[in-house]
Amino acid sequence: MSTKNLIFDLDGTLWDPRATIIKIWNEVLNKHQLIKKDLKPEDMDPYMGLLANDIVKDIVPGISDLQVQEILSEIVAQENEVLRIQGGILYEGVENTLKSLTNTHHLFIVSNCQDGYIEAFLEYYQFSNLFTDFESHGRTRKPKSDNIQLLMERNQVSVKDSVYIGDTQTDYDAAGSNGLPFIFCRYGFGKLTDPSYEPSIVKFSDLGTGLSGLIK
Repeated sequence: MSTKNLIFDLDGTLWDPRATIIKIWNEVLNKHQLIKKDLKPEDMDPYMGLLANDIVKDIVPGISDLQVQEILSEIVAQENEVLRIQGGILYEGVENTLKSLTNTHHLFIVSNCQDGYIEAFLEYYQFSNLFTDFESHGRTRKPKSDNIQLLMERNQVSVKDSVYIGDTQTDYDAAGSNGLPFIFCRYGFGKLTDPSYEPSIVKFSDLGTGLSGLIK
């Protein structure tokens, strides 16, 4: 199989933003007296890749939909601003591997994040020129599977020469619903129902050295 188009998840695949965003979540949730103790970066692991509404409802059981929206509006505004300035932790090998891959592939991002979040990632690392296009839940209000389809249609991307790369079961399911092959990032935040799933990578640079061997 000749793979020309690489569609990436963001959190847990390209970077780890937890140390930056956890400060914002604690500030806002404490301001509204919704948590008894501060959240730690690792407390966010089960939520990475999920929709923000669902995360807030799980962290604060019984919270009203109205209050969820109030909380998120504060968090989102601060996250996008702070991430543009402070960034997150880029996984080892991401920058060099992306720059190498862009010489031979078209690169895309589809994430369940808010509008402006991918833009903050691209701006902080000056990666905008590496990616052809991106889509997010925050911009479309659609699930990841629909956003992958939207991006593929918009860029005339074919299933037969494309792959989705992510770190969660949600990523796997979204790829499958579009008929896309999936590469699992074992270093990320999530786990798959099938722990022995292949193809997978243990470090991002594996994409640069063995992509053709991963997708049959």
